[in-house]
Order: sequence, then structure tokens, then C-alpha cells
Amino acid sequence: MYINARMYSVSVQTRTAWKTIFNAVVARSKVGPMTWLQHEPPLLISQMWARDDLGCAMMCGLPASVRSPAPTILASVVPSPQRFNRRPVYMSDLAVRVDAPYRRLQDTFGGIAGITVPDSQSGYFAFRYRLLEFQHESQPLYQKCVGRLLNARGVIAALARGDIDIGPLDGYVHDLLRSSEPDFSNQVRILESTEPTPIPPIVSTAPLSLANIRALREAFMWAGRAEELAEERSTLLIHEFCCPSLADYKALAKQAQAVETSTAPWVEEA
Repeated sequence: MYINARMYSVSVQTRTAWKTIFNAVVARSKVGPMTWLQHEPPLLISQMWARDDLGCAMMCGLPASVRSPAPTILASVVPSPQRFNRRPVYMSDLAVRVDAPYRRLQDTFGGIAGITVPDSQSGYFAFRYRLLEFQHESQPLYQKCVGRLLNARGVIAALARGDIDIGPLDGYVHDLLRSSEPDFSNQVRILESTEPTPIPPIVSTAPLSLANIRALREAFMWAGRAEELAEERSTLLIHEFCCPSLADYKALAKQAQAVETSTAPWVEEA
């Protein structure tokens, strides 16, 4: 079985902290053996989520909600920044370049939008769902969409270069970048944020016994309060861990369906 924390390993500091926490969880649970899976960009993270041998990995909530067979949820982060309100939620920050003239989302209409990948909740669907409010006249909102920016780092880089006018950032990733790499993240600012939705869970796709599932879940709850992991939790902006239900993520599939069934074009045809 394999371990992977790519989704929220956004910097050297966060990658090291996640490795320490996940290794401690696996050791305490005595479930294994598990080894770290290297699956870095430009490899698509969706390819990793299709595997059936993940023992402990982060997965976007939207693909988790529709995956068959369903993954087993082990835990979710409860982020510590105030805007998360001590809940296992996140949001998409709709960002623009720091010196851009835009003050409202509508001000960016007619410009160039960017997305991470087209199956991402935070990097695509949350943004598109927010735009449904403005598509009642069936007019394209943007002249172009730049895709395959892969992650929030790619969106920030594209904004800084002037390749796009607006792009969505996973709010938890954005806060991690603002904490660990302020010079990089301060190249953009938040125009507005989407409504909170359940944060991506830590899951297993491997066939685990009920005893192993329980042991891993208990180990994550321990990791959320263990004194020896306090520094890592601080680096990762973690208040604690909790264990949500897979049913909590079904609303994401409904939002995605609303986007996919919309007949209003959001970008002009090339």
C-alpha cells in the first residue's frame, strides 16, 4: 500500500510536515506495510486516485464522491485560520494579480480565465458554479480559458505573468502558500471566495479490514492533538483532524452536475 500527500504538499516545509504526520499515523496504527508513492507534476493526480492500492492519501472531494468503488474516508483536516470557522471545509479563492484594477467578479468578464484541471472541485467546478448566477443571458463571460495549470501554484504563476485575468485557488492551499511562501503568494489577491464546501479527505482505496480502518482513524485523531506533532500542525495550519462521512461530499457532485448540464457558454468559442 502507498502513502501520498501531494494535494497539500505545497512547499518544502509543508511536504516535510506531512511526511512526519503521515509516518507517525501509520506507525501508531500498525497498519501496513505502507511506502511513499512518488507522483509529482506533470503527472495528473487523477491517475493516482484511480489506483486501488492507496493506503493513506489525499483525494479531492468531488472525485471521491463519484469514485467506484468508493474510497474509505480516514480523516479530514480542520484548518486553523479563522475563515474556516473550526470546520472541515474549504473554499475557492477567485484571485487576480495584486495590481489588477478589478474590484468585483463582474469586472473580470470579457477577460481571460484560468483553471487547474477540468475535474477539480476547487480549481474548476467551484468557479464555474459561482458563475452560473451571471449566465442568465447566455452570453459568454470570458473571451478565453487557459487550462491545465495543474494547481494553485500554476494559477498564481499565470496571474503574475499576465497570462490570465482571474483564476481559482484552493483556499487551504492558498493559506499554506501565504504562510510558507509569502513572496510568491503575495503576487495575487482575492477578489472573492466561493461558499465553503467539505475539504478534501484523506482516504484509502486499498481493501482494509474494519480493524485497520478504525486504527488509522484513531491514529489521525491522535495526530490532531499529539504534543510531539504540534510544530507540524502549526506549519500545516491544522487545528485538528476529524472523520466526515462520504455522504457529506455528495453535494459536490450535484454542483458539478449543475455546471455540466448548463447550456450557457462561459467562454467564447475559439
